[in-house]
Amino acid sequence: MKFNNYMTGIKTTGTPHIANILSVINPTILYINKYKKKKFFILIADLHSITNYNNKNILINNIYNTISVWLSFLNFNFKKNNIYFYRQSDIKEITELFWYLNCFFPFNRLKLSHVFKNNKNNNINTGIINYPILMASDILLYDINYVIIGKDQIQHIEFTRKIAKIINSKINSNLFKLPNYKIIYNKIIPGIDGNKMSKSNNNIINIFENKTILENQIMNIKTNNKFISYNNFKSTILYKLYKIITNKEEIIYLKEKIKNNKIGYYNIKKKLYNYILKFYSKERKKFNYYINNINIIKKILYINYKKIKYISKKKIYNIKNKLGLKI
Repeated sequence: MKFNNYMTGIKTTGTPHIANILSVINPTILYINKYKKKKFFILIADLHSITNYNNKNILINNIYNTISVWLSFLNFNFKKNNIYFYRQSDIKEITELFWYLNCFFPFNRLKLSHVFKNNKNNNINTGIINYPILMASDILLYDINYVIIGKDQIQHIEFTRKIAKIINSKINSNLFKLPNYKIIYNKIIPGIDGNKMSKSNNNIINIFENKTILENQIMNIKTNNKFISYNNFKSTILYKLYKIITNKEEIIYLKEKIKNNKIGYYNIKKKLYNYILKFYSKERKKFNYYINNINIIKKILYINYKKIKYISKKKIYNIKNKLGLKI
């Protein structure tokens, strides 16, 4: 039987939004349920997030919020050996491997990375340039076969494969596995302004916000000023989000209401807001539970750290040995 290792992760730059849930968290849970005997590595990517550092309190809150969102969806026994749920900064071997990888990858290729080229900040720090190398370290340390990603992360997997090939060739060894990627959810999820949903664009729908803020986010979804007809509605961002977040029955219901002139944009937004509150009610309760019980989060992280530290240390030992650093 062939055993594969899967990995995914989310940066701790804020509370994961509805696009993160649909494109990363839900697909990961789907695969965990489907492949019960395969190993899954779920990374809380806090080191990646400090390329845009604000202050200590914001970082801590973002870390706990990200972990709480994952835990609100994950219903697994973390003492089992096939699921590893861990914080990046707890694993010192990741940053050790990060340095080794840096020493083999051409700098000019890094300047081609999307995370560098698309950065609008004139004061670009070295962490942004080296972002793909750190991601490669996350993956290569655990012999990952498949990384569950969105389309915008494909280049990073290609960089990871390139680094692995360079080192394997240099030392004449199959030290590193060449990872592949899985894009389980391939839709681009728009934000409330029509651009790609992201925290940096400030156009998200955060299902874990308090009701007032969540309602304001929904009410700010961009619509047009045209008379509402079903064809006009289908051209709006509101329709795209409604279709992605809800289900076919909801769309059919709306279609009939619009055709009979019994609903407008305002009430469609209210309906979407109420749908989210009802559909994610359990997750919202669990999120608040974990946020208010930080010690439980710490215990879960510690359980997972004890499980994963052996794998981390064994792999870094093999790497150092192959490179000639173990004498």
